[in-house]
Amino acid sequence: MIIVKHKSTPQASFDKRYPEYKVIDITSKAEEPFVKLSPFYPVGGIPIPLSEGHYSESVEGLWQGLKVFESEGVDPKKFEVTTMKGLKRTVRKFGLVKGHQAGVEGDALLPYIEARKQIYLPAYKWVLENKVADVLQLIKAEAAIQPIILLDYETNGEVEDPSKPLSHAWLVKYYLEGKYPS
Repeated sequence: MIIVKHKSTPQASFDKRYPEYKVIDITSKAEEPFVKLSPFYPVGGIPIPLSEGHYSESVEGLWQGLKVFESEGVDPKKFEVTTMKGLKRTVRKFGLVKGHQAGVEGDALLPYIEARKQIYLPAYKWVLENKVADVLQLIKAEAAIQPIILLDYETNGEVEDPSKPLSHAWLVKYYLEGKYPS
């Protein structure tokens, strides 16, 4: 069994409510090898969905790079970031988000949920299948022995819920259970 909890949950809370669970942090602050599951981690060579011949170092880099704001278009420099820093592009700096461009050279703007489905989900799935299979195997092996808590800064596992960012820990859980959203 795998469940997802917020990274800031105190260890004492887990010890009390889930004493038999092993806690695995998969955020950008995690230790090797689990940090590789963070969308910020630069696994490199990620094909950018809807963008033949274009690649990103990280999933977060392509997600942020394709974001279009009121006062700012796409930012291909985000595709090249390998430090896990300086990836976020904010409403405070660039104004309201208009959508995500449908590919590096695309013209269409995708609304938030559609962008999740056409950009984020396929990019993260590609990473799971092509870059971190060994890390997933570690979690799967551990889950066969004892229940697992995956830690993330986000806990929204509903692709269709635009109120909060999507949790990559939930995507890992879905993938390991053969239920990855399409």
